[in-house]
Amino acid sequence: MSKADLAAIYREYIVCLNSQNWSALGQFVHPDGRYNGEPIGLSGYCQMLEGDFQTIPDLFFDIDFLVSEPPRVGSHLRFDCTPKGLLFGLPVNGKTISFTENVFYEFRDGRIEAVWSVIDKAAIASQLQ
Repeated sequence: MSKADLAAIYREYIVCLNSQNWSALGQFVHPDGRYNGEPIGLSGYCQMLEGDFQTIPDLFFDIDFLVSEPPRVGSHLRFDCTPKGLLFGLPVNGKTISFTENVFYEFRDGRIEAVWSVIDKAAIASQLQ
């Protein structure tokens, strides 16, 4: 798979997330998916994302930049949102916040098999002071 092809699949995956099209998630996530080293499978991945949207009703994944080096994609995502209650253990409680995520994906058979995510929780905490 070429760099451009892999980047295009990733962009389609982000559209899937932003539209909350959970029935299409299997087109992008491998059944044996792992998140930060933990095997969660497609169903666990879907449950995680559904939970994210319950906590953050206005969640929108905005690609700041991405790098495609098959079989991996690295992306810097930006979020401007208004979470309810706690977010990553922080009492956001309806305040509008901005933060970023650095995330790396490994693909197998054209689908995401592994995800490594680091969220800038310090940015969130600083906005709550």
